[in-house]
Amino acid sequence: MVRPSGSGKLGSAKLVLVCVGLLGFALVADFLWASSSRFASSFSSSIPSDWASSHDSSQNTLIFPRKDEPKDSSKLGAAVVKSKDAGSGRVLSATFADLPAPGLNWEKMAAAPVPRLDGAAIQIKNLLYVFAGYGTIDSVHSHVDIYNFIDNTWGGRFDMPKKMAHSHLGMATDGRYIYIVSGQYGPQCRGPTASTFVLDTETKQWRDLPPLPVPRYAPATQLWRGRLHVMGGSKENRHTPALEHWSLAVKDGEALEKEWRTEIPIPRGGPHRACSVVEDRLYVFGGQEGDFMAKPGSPIFKCSRRNEVVYGDVYMLDDEMKWKELPPLPKPDSHIEFAWVVVNNSIVIVGGTTDKHPVTKKMVLNGEVFQFNLDTLKWSVIGKLPYRVKTTLVGYWNGWLYFTSGQRDKGPDDPAPKKVLGDVWRTKLKLSL
Repeated sequence: MVRPSGSGKLGSAKLVLVCVGLLGFALVADFLWASSSRFASSFSSSIPSDWASSHDSSQNTLIFPRKDEPKDSSKLGAAVVKSKDAGSGRVLSATFADLPAPGLNWEKMAAAPVPRLDGAAIQIKNLLYVFAGYGTIDSVHSHVDIYNFIDNTWGGRFDMPKKMAHSHLGMATDGRYIYIVSGQYGPQCRGPTASTFVLDTETKQWRDLPPLPVPRYAPATQLWRGRLHVMGGSKENRHTPALEHWSLAVKDGEALEKEWRTEIPIPRGGPHRACSVVEDRLYVFGGQEGDFMAKPGSPIFKCSRRNEVVYGDVYMLDDEMKWKELPPLPKPDSHIEFAWVVVNNSIVIVGGTTDKHPVTKKMVLNGEVFQFNLDTLKWSVIGKLPYRVKTTLVGYWNGWLYFTSGQRDKGPDDPAPKKVLGDVWRTKLKLSL
């Protein structure tokens, strides 16, 4: 009979130990991976809102450029940083969203009497009427300031009606009367109002108009073919996109009807869009779906972050009364409802917000000036702003493009929002046809 040798037993024991060791290593690695994932998720969810405090010192986050970005990162107009894995050769842009754009010579003018965010503005001849807006997240303005493009001065302040909204307004003019529609009443993320008013800019007198069927935040608003059109915006919870489209017959500052008429719904809902009428065509540019909401149970309606989708869609209404989709903006753009002017059959749009940072999920501001040529239906990036900024209030006079107010970025290498401003800037604008 042959007995088993001692070396066979030793080999089996070693094999068992190796298997146990490998199993233990796998369990430890899995635990560490799960822990890091939970940490990353916790960090992301702790990112503050775009109302950053003055001591916020957020750092640039390394991200991969999108496929449609230039390979030469210097063309992005942003600082470039390298990942820790130097051997990988990856170069990552700190401000991924900037587009290549020519420089413009900007001149700083007399600042507005107060800083404004989510305010409104209408230009009539050489005067820019600037309405309402946040001063801070806890305070709002309830008056009108006037900027005179001839002598570049501010003056003529007067109060708004007490029941008029303070931000997220819809607004349009016929050259004398300014029609003001709906909006948010109060600071933080308070509720909307359905109230509608008209201002006679010659007499500074206000009148009431029939209220909207339901309140809206930041609806696209424009006068077209004798009717005041109100489209989209956000519903009463401030977040859900609205598709409704209403119109009201108006003339010389008075409503010719007692109720709003239902029109063809807009293809995509949401607030913070530019809206213009050129050569009897109605255009709507950009916008977003979703917005901040009031925190449930908060006595001050404290703003609470929600998911938002910014888009660059462009739509048009003409004689057929059917929405037609046109070429989209060079990149998604929102917070531009008063950030546009019509120059030489082109729409010029100044600043705004775009897709959120893919890692930190913070809001990213735009620092470009876009031109949409209505003859060719082509977009161009025609210049850079002094800084990235949203909710600009824009005017054009005697060859000069002006913008004022809004919320600017944290610096050249950080496109997140920070300070609310009242600055006024202008640049000589030359458009290629």
